[in-house]
Amino acid sequence: MNVNVKWFRERFTWRSGLMATVALLALVLLLPALMTKETALEITLASERGSLPDGFYIYQRLDERGIRIKSITPARDSLIILLDSPEQALAAQHALEDLLPDNYSISRSRQYPRWHWLPYLHNGNAKVG
Repeated sequence: MNVNVKWFRERFTWRSGLMATVALLALVLLLPALMTKETALEITLASERGSLPDGFYIYQRLDERGIRIKSITPARDSLIILLDSPEQALAAQHALEDLLPDNYSISRSRQYPRWHWLPYLHNGNAKVG
């Protein structure tokens, strides 16, 4: 019986150590990717009249100028354009100011951390108690 207990303790310690090492390694590898911020531009209407430009049109025009876009997302009364770097955002802002008429406002949006979508996964109705 003593041999079985000793074997179990050695094996459990080894597995626990391996699991802790894997979890720590995953944390070290994923944390920098989650903590970087995405650079965004926001296109809004300067006046109440009018409509937002087509996202595909924006994508094509910026792509022609060599500006790589991660995504274009419609928001409440705006388009949010996510870009790779602040330099790309500055180039895209200048390009959009040339392309779009004056009734559009193009501004730097706040920088979103990549994990900004995590709170949406929590379901408030699933509380126990």
